[in-house]
Amino acid sequence: MQLKEELHSGLAAMVRDEGLELLDVEVVGSGSKTVLRLIVDGPAGVTLDQCARVSRLASAYLDVEDPFSHRYTLEVSSPGLERKLYSDADYRRFAGRRVKVRMRPEFREHRVITGELMGLDDGVVRVLTDAGDTVELPVESVFESRLQVDWQALMRERKCRL
Repeated sequence: MQLKEELHSGLAAMVRDEGLELLDVEVVGSGSKTVLRLIVDGPAGVTLDQCARVSRLASAYLDVEDPFSHRYTLEVSSPGLERKLYSDADYRRFAGRRVKVRMRPEFREHRVITGELMGLDDGVVRVLTDAGDTVELPVESVFESRLQVDWQALMRERKCRL
């Protein structure tokens, strides 16, 4: 289920007024088990207080707009550490970071690619794999890309054990 474009635009403007960006709106579940999830981020990340404020504002806005004929749950969340890449700008912003790219089923050459994101140019995502190969993937064939945290390296850096 998708929200109407004007409702999505209104939520995006409200989030923008708070100095944040609305990355995604997810509607999952059905009937009274529907969850409307707003994924927000900011230049310095997003705090719990910012999520709570956006939740209050969005709740009031949605009470007026009444997007569903049944009960639903509103969630406001940050994208998290292993966040999805939502836009072309994200592919450029997170170049140099470790990613996991899942391809659409019709893309037969690779299914899942992990490695260092080299960026996005002319509709092509470039990833330097752990084997040292540069793989070029058409962005329209990407199902999902996520940052990956190397927990082992992080723990070694902090001298901890898992």
